Amino acid sequence: MNTPLLHGQLVRLAALNPETDAEAVTRWQRDAEFLRLVDSEPAVPRSASQNKADMEARLARENNFSFVIRTLADDRPIGFVGLWVQWIHSDAWMGIGLGEREYWGKGYGADAVRVILRYGFAELNLHRISLGVFEYNPRAIRAYEKAGFVREGRTRQDARRDGRHWDSFWMGILREEWEQGYEHGAFSG
Repeated sequence: MNTPLLHGQLVRLAALNPETDAEAVTRWQRDAEFLRLVDSEPAVPRSASQNKADMEARLARENNFSFVIRTLADDRPIGFVGLWVQWIHSDAWMGIGLGEREYWGKGYGADAVRVILRYGFAELNLHRISLGVFEYNPRAIRAYEKAGFVREGRTRQDARRDGRHWDSFWMGILREEWEQGYEHGAFSG
């Protein structure tokens, strides 16, 4: 493997630093669309001190691997990605959010997904990685499918946004699917 473990083509995954990263997350949370894309809870911005405390608690959990997504070009923090691992099953739940709008739809999120998959399968030796995504986020669905995720289920009309009910999709990728795609270059760019 020639590429450093936590580097992609556009981004690198860096250690989460509550002291500095809480401010960026707080800024991103001022964007209601960002909040609606990353969570099913009502869009409620939080203070930097609340975000810092949440980050510190997250880092204290042994089964949590959380990273800040930084651009390779200028080392700018643009989002977060993480894996919440269930060691007994050798699987993880993945979460990702890009807070800087100018990086949306330009491959940065897809690159971060490829990097976290490589980390999960090559470094943590996971068997499976799963995620949930809202029907109203087709950009994310395309990025996940491009990275090798398969739609495995659908929860009908479980999210309400703007007076309408939307479905949620449950997606997953198995280690052997990732290995096959990675070996053939399907998930490289």
